Amino acid sequence: MTKEQHYIDFDEYIRQGEPSQREAAYAWSTAIGLQAVDGLTTSEYLNDLARRNIEGELTMDQVDKLLDSYYESKTAREAHDDDKNEADKASRNIKKILSVKTVDFTANGFISLHRRIFEGVFKHAGQLRDYDITKKEWVLEGDTVNYLNWEDLRRALDYDIKQEREFSYKGLAPDDLITHIASFASGLWQIHAFGEGNTRTTAVFTIQYLRSIGFDVENDLFAKHSWYFRNALVRANYKNAVKGIDYSPIYLERFFRNLLLGEQWDLRNRYLHIHPTENTI
Repeated sequence: MTKEQHYIDFDEYIRQGEPSQREAAYAWSTAIGLQAVDGLTTSEYLNDLARRNIEGELTMDQVDKLLDSYYESKTAREAHDDDKNEADKASRNIKKILSVKTVDFTANGFISLHRRIFEGVFKHAGQLRDYDITKKEWVLEGDTVNYLNWEDLRRALDYDIKQEREFSYKGLAPDDLITHIASFASGLWQIHAFGEGNTRTTAVFTIQYLRSIGFDVENDLFAKHSWYFRNALVRANYKNAVKGIDYSPIYLERFFRNLLLGEQWDLRNRYLHIHPTENTI
């Protein structure tokens, strides 16, 4: 992480701040931390706006206006401007979403969530992809997960979310609960309904859903381990018989065990590589 992405200030607010500061710090830290799934970092300007919002100096309406004005008034382009613009505006949007503890747990709600996160960022915000995709993954040594074909995206979203909505957690043992939640998040992500922004949308939707069914997820796990979360999703959805590699949901389950059961699994990305070595990052 770069210096501007340091989370220690957020931690301080979460541990010692007033209730309103704790809630704002949690939402901002998660929103900013999730940008790492696509290798993005927010600007110093956005980070300062976030701090001032947590302190109560700025409302979110004021943050909106200042951030939009900042990018509209920029005359000299700098390196990574597009990446900063995406990270800043997506973070701002996610913070607003996480500050409201509601969820539309339907396929329409999932699609709408993508639009709300990436409004003003992607032209295709809230639109299902109409093409097939592959993505080279570091943890797979350049191989790709097999994502769902574009013709079946809506059907798959409807099915997965309907099945989860009808599932009962009553009497479920902790191990079975974790396995089920990891499987749901993994399957939703494997659909890869959008051209970009799938992991961030899946993460926010999962947070919203878990909160709606009674789980306390207001900690910094998504903020500090968002890249691990994405790589764990990759490993949960990758199988290569020739290479002797099977689907490996255990890494994603460890993430959720830490999140929901308070366990302390070591979430290092190098463990997720299909051929890890001591020199693997």
